[in-house]
Amino acid sequence: MTKNILFDLDGTLTDSGEGIINCAILALEHFGLPIPSREALRVIVGPPLDQSFIRFGVPADRTDEAIRVYRSRYTTIGKFENYPYPGIRETLEALQKAGHRLFVATSKPETMSVEILEKFELAQYFELICGATMDGSRSHKADVIAYLLGKVGSLENVVMVGDTKFDVLGAKEHGIATVGVAWGYGTREEMLEAGAVAIAEKPEDLLQLV
Repeated sequence: MTKNILFDLDGTLTDSGEGIINCAILALEHFGLPIPSREALRVIVGPPLDQSFIRFGVPADRTDEAIRVYRSRYTTIGKFENYPYPGIRETLEALQKAGHRLFVATSKPETMSVEILEKFELAQYFELICGATMDGSRSHKADVIAYLLGKVGSLENVVMVGDTKFDVLGAKEHGIATVGVAWGYGTREEMLEAGAVAIAEKPEDLLQLV
């Protein structure tokens, strides 16, 4: 059966952790906040930035400032401290050849998402790449999915593929099931607790699970 597959970007298609964490450290230093270990900062990959900065001590009324500092490095350097996960390209090609329609729904700003996917020659596999806005008016996964559905119209046989509970919960708001991936930045336990229907251990597992 032909499926419409919505892919998250960070932690699902590409490992963007190095660039995101480096830029997050810059923002936390700007506020004079304690810098957690890089392992502890892994949780910043995936969720909207405003939520993540609050989690690490940035005052809620200054998250816009934190995001500006973060992006001062990310837009020039950080976005390319990044690489596709092994096996992703081959999996996308196989899914496309099988007749599935592929889309991207990410909380990363849309313009950056397109640049990254074009740089790694992955954009060609997707009918549409949808992401957040730079002004924060569209930042949460559910909002991005709503935006995508608004552009393509109603879709049947839809599945989300992502690496965090935020993907699962955002898709659930639209009645969409999620297959979690084990190679990203979320935990298996959180994804299953949020309602993921399955966990892919490696990219090629998606060929059967979706």
